[in-house]
Amino acid sequence: MQIQIDSSKFDDKTIMQDALASQKFLTGGFNTYANECVTPKVRNEFMSILTEEHQIQSEVFDEMQKRGWYQTQPAEQAKINQTKSKFGGQEAAY
Repeated sequence: MQIQIDSSKFDDKTIMQDALASQKFLTGGFNTYANECVTPKVRNEFMSILTEEHQIQSEVFDEMQKRGWYQTQPAEQAKINQTKSKFGGQEAAY
């Protein structure tokens, strides 16, 4: 069985959205694999792959932002301060 896809139905924005979603999925998986890997050599390889995938994700995200396809809002200072207060003492627990 051969599946044919009409690529004319996918514009650049849709393709970039799919690429970003795929990269988010991949980095999540590789992050789990790296965290749960017992063998240092294999863990290092997963970390290398994870770094590469994060770089690709960053490039896709930057391109989407440049084209106006992924808008982010700056955080309000009050919310930043609230988050700092909420999580600020946690690093001392480790």
